[in-house]
Amino acid sequence: MARNATIIKVELSISDMDRHYYATHKLTIAKHPSETDERLMVRLLAFALNADETLEMTKGLSSDDEPDIWQRSLSGELQQWISLGLPSDKVIRQSCGKASDVVIYSYGGRTAQQWWQKAEHGTSRFHNLSVVNLSDDDTAALKALASRSMAMQVSIQGDDVMVCVGDEVVYVTLQRWKQAAR
Repeated sequence: MARNATIIKVELSISDMDRHYYATHKLTIAKHPSETDERLMVRLLAFALNADETLEMTKGLSSDDEPDIWQRSLSGELQQWISLGLPSDKVIRQSCGKASDVVIYSYGGRTAQQWWQKAEHGTSRFHNLSVVNLSDDDTAALKALASRSMAMQVSIQGDDVMVCVGDEVVYVTLQRWKQAAR
């Protein structure tokens, strides 16, 4: 018998000094049975880094043809496509063709570095693609913060991010492997 998704409730307060975005989002997230706490926390961090009133979590692991997070215009066009992990060349190509802005948040230590060494050359033609890596230490620290109900504060300035859940604080440094041409 298949396991059901776990419902996660998050009150996410964001202070993004670079974009001058200050808001609180109340999120109810369905955590897929195969999704780890590490991936869940990376998904929340990715949401915070790109936060907007129209940004939405998608079915994620439950759907092969959707990103983890997306933003659509009022007319339904895909503006932003946000993926987690190490997508294939085919997925990168398709997502860059579907959305005007694509961001991949990679993680996984040495495996992520090997993936990027293989993928980097093929991504040079995509001017709407950004790739941001998160270190193993940072994602492990984020994983430790995970719970079914969280009040999470995220402060962003440059490539430095501070994540607070309760009394616990984690500092994350974003490693920008590729920046979209804007």
